[in-house]
Order: sequence, then C-alpha cells, then structure tokens
Amino acid sequence: MVDEHGATDAFKNRCTNAARTLESCIGYFIERISLDESNEDRKGNTLDVWLREGPQKPDVVVSLSNLHSVRPWEPGLGVSFIDGISLVHLPKLPLPWPAEAVGRLDRSEGLPELVWLRIAGPIKVDAVATTVTVFQAKSDDAASVLQ
Repeated sequence: MVDEHGATDAFKNRCTNAARTLESCIGYFIERISLDESNEDRKGNTLDVWLREGPQKPDVVVSLSNLHSVRPWEPGLGVSFIDGISLVHLPKLPLPWPAEAVGRLDRSEGLPELVWLRIAGPIKVDAVATTVTVFQAKSDDAASVLQ
C-alpha cells in the first residue's frame, strides 16, 4: 500500500495493521509462492505468498509489489511450515531503520518508505518493497455457512 494522500504516518500505520494480521499466521503453512519479475525496471515486480492453516482459520495472501530486494528461496520444497513471520516498516531518510535492516539496501534521499517481509521456516522468504497488501479470506468453515 503506497500512501498517495501524504497523510502523516499513513504508510507506517498500514504496515503496522498488516503486521498485526500476519502475527496470527505463525503455525500456518506456505501453500504457494509466486514471483513475477516480468517488468525489467523493477516497477511492478510482485511477490505473492499464500498462507493456509486449515478449514477453521482464514487463508491469507501477502502481496508485495515494486520490489527492491528479494532473497531467493529453494523452489520445489512444497508446502512449508511457518516458524516466524514479520512485516516491518522501513522509513525514508533521515529516520533510522531498525538495527537488523541496516545494510539491507543502499539508502539514499530518493528511496521511499519501504516494507520488509520475513518468513522463517523450511522456506525462508525475505523481501523489501514499496507496496504491501494483505488479503484475509473467511475460513472455509465460515464461508460454508449460507447467510
């Protein structure tokens, strides 16, 4: 999510809300990962990660676009358990980054606010982008009830 309106802390707040949603995904499984690098200038590059726990909990999709960095994972590992997940707001200069993010990218005045997704488990996901969207579906159990 990119803040088009310039509201103070809007992007930071969006990252915080997305991080809170993802906190409940420890114990989920990575069902699928999709990386689209079709746009050569990096604008529009996307990383989508589908998370699933089971029919009683909602599926979650994390979508990052305008990628600045993606560390590769081992393809073909199949479904992977999530041991840890974090989504961290990285402010633009002159504000400091968290200590674990320092040196992750070259920082310059032109670098916008960013979001950093890390997933730990047999498959490790590590990506930095300018846009994040977290989709949360109804659980299969909740969706199966006619309303």
